[in-house]
Amino acid sequence: METIQNSKIIRLIMDLRRKGVSDMNVLKAMERIPRDVFVPQEMLDQAYEDIALPIGRGQTISQPFVVATMTEAMQISDRDKVLEIGTGSGYQAAILSKLCRRLYTIERHKPLLQNAQAIFEDLKLRNITAICADGMKGWPIINGISQAPFQRIIVTAAARGKPPQELLDQLDVGGIMVCPVGDNTDDQVLKKYHKLSDDTYSISDICPVRFVPLLPDIARSQE
Repeated sequence: METIQNSKIIRLIMDLRRKGVSDMNVLKAMERIPRDVFVPQEMLDQAYEDIALPIGRGQTISQPFVVATMTEAMQISDRDKVLEIGTGSGYQAAILSKLCRRLYTIERHKPLLQNAQAIFEDLKLRNITAICADGMKGWPIINGISQAPFQRIIVTAAARGKPPQELLDQLDVGGIMVCPVGDNTDDQVLKKYHKLSDDTYSISDICPVRFVPLLPDIARSQE
């Protein structure tokens, strides 16, 4: 079984390289993280296909190519402190944890967060801190301690118009934020924000994407 899984991972990595992903550190991180543990049991046969899959609560585990593209665009070093908005399945967070010094991740759906935390524990990913909170407000001050600023921020849900100002404020000068932007799934563009000063940004488009909308507050149980 392990040999079959390894062959599927290798095939996925080769596919990502053919599609233009060239950062070897990103590819190695994706090779080390088993995507099947983040996928619902009934979809295990599709775990290593380059497609997004539903994970419940109206959310998805992103297409591996999109995960790789977003991660590559962030240009992460092992000295960076990274903030992720939208833990979801935990797959993107797990990959980021292999590249950065420390990852802080926020999820508004508590059941998804609890599931992701259990996987992080099983995979012995010790540099991830995950909380259930309103990600649009950035990382909260906890016990009087602020973790901001972050050298890198990734948003895995689509903002309307631009990322929330609270997130831009938590980005370190010289830092990079990657965030999908668009009012609906048909016109979303993945954008890269490079913070040049406290109020100046270089903004570039990366590629068209399809993400669930970025929403405020902690999700209610019926969502």
